Amino acid sequence: MSSTLGLVITDGVGFRNFILSRFLEEATKEFDSVIILSCLPASVYKAHTNCRVIELAIFTEKYPTWFFRKAKEVAHLKLHAANNLGIQDNLKTNTSILKTTRGYGTRFIYKLTRFFHSEKGIQRFQSLQNKTFSTHKVTTSYQDILQKEEIDLLFFTHQRPPYIAPLVYAAQQQKIKTAAFIFSWDNLASKGRMASSFDYYLVWSALMKRDLLKYYSSITSESVAVVGTPQFEPYVMPEYKMKASEFYELFEIKSTLKTICFSCGDSSTSKNDELYIETIAEAIKNQMIPKVNFIVRTSPAEGRERFESLVVRYPFIKWHFPKWELTRIGHQESWSQRIPTVRDIKELRGLLEYSDININMLSTMSLDFMLFNKPVINTVFGTATNGLYDDQRFLGYEHIMHVVNSKATKVVTNANELVAAITVYLLEDQDAPFRTNLVEQQIGVALENTSSTVVKKLKLWL
Repeated sequence: MSSTLGLVITDGVGFRNFILSRFLEEATKEFDSVIILSCLPASVYKAHTNCRVIELAIFTEKYPTWFFRKAKEVAHLKLHAANNLGIQDNLKTNTSILKTTRGYGTRFIYKLTRFFHSEKGIQRFQSLQNKTFSTHKVTTSYQDILQKEEIDLLFFTHQRPPYIAPLVYAAQQQKIKTAAFIFSWDNLASKGRMASSFDYYLVWSALMKRDLLKYYSSITSESVAVVGTPQFEPYVMPEYKMKASEFYELFEIKSTLKTICFSCGDSSTSKNDELYIETIAEAIKNQMIPKVNFIVRTSPAEGRERFESLVVRYPFIKWHFPKWELTRIGHQESWSQRIPTVRDIKELRGLLEYSDININMLSTMSLDFMLFNKPVINTVFGTATNGLYDDQRFLGYEHIMHVVNSKATKVVTNANELVAAITVYLLEDQDAPFRTNLVEQQIGVALENTSSTVVKKLKLWL
């Protein structure tokens, strides 16, 4: 009996994780056919695979769909808000004072979900959301594709984008099994509801499985598998290996000096990055830190604009602006249409391997550097009262509390603490055992086995 896997690539990070890893190599061994259903332009796959690619029509929400989707998400947040700072923050962020249709709708939703935020109520909102697009032309086109291709299992590489909901619904109507990969380490404990319900779920670790069952009471343990994440798999793939000589030549830095890398978040949640970069640069300039190479990698989700003044003021900083290409304009979530180049992954791996210290504001890049056993410093200078963006509040988020409690990083709250932590790590590093424990907690499968583990589990679910 033949088997066909439908691989749904929702965005650029999904492209990185499942196209530029070993996933397709493993999937084509286990399945008779792999068809890519893409929310990105089909042309981006030509250099990477011979699998057939179907470019999906773009679904744009109208007000009724938005309303029930928003009600579902707010109800989910209210159901789990108690003793969860991340979800409480998300609830505050989602409020609106706008005098627009959606502004009024949001305020009504917050009143409505005071009374209707049980798991049963959330499922009801999901059903009403599905009804709003059940006869939409895009949904109909998805149904035609699924029927024609005779897909046995539809695998979604991200569980949250709202524009995948019609495709999940189309699969459910045709009794096609669906599986979803939980996209990121913070998606369950601090983010909103999934785009829909799926038959099966793939998670990074036993910790993430526990969280999934905690926040989604209708999901059974048997439908969840721990598979690690292909996000980090390129770090053990020889094609992405960079020689040390290439690294030093690329950044035009001295191999005799130690290297500090500051990795930025995006401007929506890491608003103090300019301050942290300036603090490090001033300490180097004033010889408070021994002479080092200093590299800054910005977020792939934004351009270089907010750092231009720092580029001019500190010419000794080496900048690494991610080589992600925008593949489509006019999309409702334009950031999702940016994809990484192979060159960017190779250069990122070089940064991870040859830098001596990483500094970031509590981002997942902490894990990237820890996979290369590099010490990490997390900067959080902002409070609710000192005039800076309050990034210290993130210390109360569930997924960040695991990092803090692990003692795998040095968390610093002011300039003096930051300079002291850098100085200590330049001299000695005694935190390697803590980093190892955190990596084992967060990533449940060895990187070398990730794609094969994912694919074998998907095959078992046919």
